Amino acid sequence: MMADYAVGHVSEIPPGSSKVIEADRRSIGVFNIAGQFYAIRNLCPHQGAALCDGLVTSYVTSDRPGEFAYEKEGEIIRCPWHFWEFDIKTGCMIVDPKTRTKTYDVTVERYDVTVDEEIVIVHV
Repeated sequence: MMADYAVGHVSEIPPGSSKVIEADRRSIGVFNIAGQFYAIRNLCPHQGAALCDGLVTSYVTSDRPGEFAYEKEGEIIRCPWHFWEFDIKTGCMIVDPKTRTKTYDVTVERYDVTVDEEIVIVHV
């Protein structure tokens, strides 16, 4: 059975930012990537670091020495302890996609209580 956890108003997590919440005794990072919300477990599967304390970056590729391309800007999180990198959208580790951190469904709902507000909801 999934439980829903209100994260906050959409305006509290602008594009390019994130927020860590506690939901059902789990620490979860909620990320706004270009207006879309994603949630991952704030736990590196390697040795248990707070994954969401890491640097959010891009995926760097290279066809040859000295030339670099930056892809997936703002979609990769790097563990602060040992620099393992994970795709925020899928939870998969970049170099070994079988290794992953848990992802959660996120929705945005509109509430018309007193004003039009959109709330980010994580489904755990």
